[in-house]
Amino acid sequence: MSYFRELPNISAVSLLPSASRNDERMLVKNIYKRAKLRSDLDNVILAFDYRTIPDGYRPDNVANEIYEDPELDWVVLIVNNITNVRDQWPLSNNDLHTYMLDKYGSEANIAGVHHYETIEIKDRFNRTVLQSGLEVDANFQYTYNEYTGIGTNFSRVSIPASQSVSNFEYETRLNDTKRIIRILKPEYLPALISDMRRMMKYEKSSQFVDRITKEAYNPRETGV
Repeated sequence: MSYFRELPNISAVSLLPSASRNDERMLVKNIYKRAKLRSDLDNVILAFDYRTIPDGYRPDNVANEIYEDPELDWVVLIVNNITNVRDQWPLSNNDLHTYMLDKYGSEANIAGVHHYETIEIKDRFNRTVLQSGLEVDANFQYTYNEYTGIGTNFSRVSIPASQSVSNFEYETRLNDTKRIIRILKPEYLPALISDMRRMMKYEKSSQFVDRITKEAYNPRETGV
């Protein structure tokens, strides 16, 4: 089921040189009409599974695997609120490397430091006193009270607590977060398709022709 075929039409005035009249029209797809996941379905936790996308997988690969129809790739995108595949879908390892070369300019720069973040620190009772992954300065030190093991005595401890994160690590992490996507379970697919088709219908207005077609203005008549 192709998403493009489900889009409603616009009866637009033809601006092609071959048009024989000023009011000659042609049907074009309304690419600005967009379906979205119904809010009550979006909140049904049991309606979804979560998958990690393998390297190189595209939305149509996922749709073919889950729904046995690669043309249902739009379902995968809508469920994950993806409007720009280039920016919101994970890059393959090769494409990610190319992207980093374009962004940072060289292999040396890719290996360079992007930022510093905390390392995990635990006390003598194996309790976490500082979590890892917090962005800090390169020379960050963490100070805390460590129990000495004698009575109620504590000692003041200050230790280096930062580690570098390379540009490669940073970009790989960002890309990997995009690999985890929601999958609408197949049994809920008919409801989504029905909703999508309903959303694609036009309501009556001054431009209304029928439920799948509306008429655009004629710029040759308005002078715009």
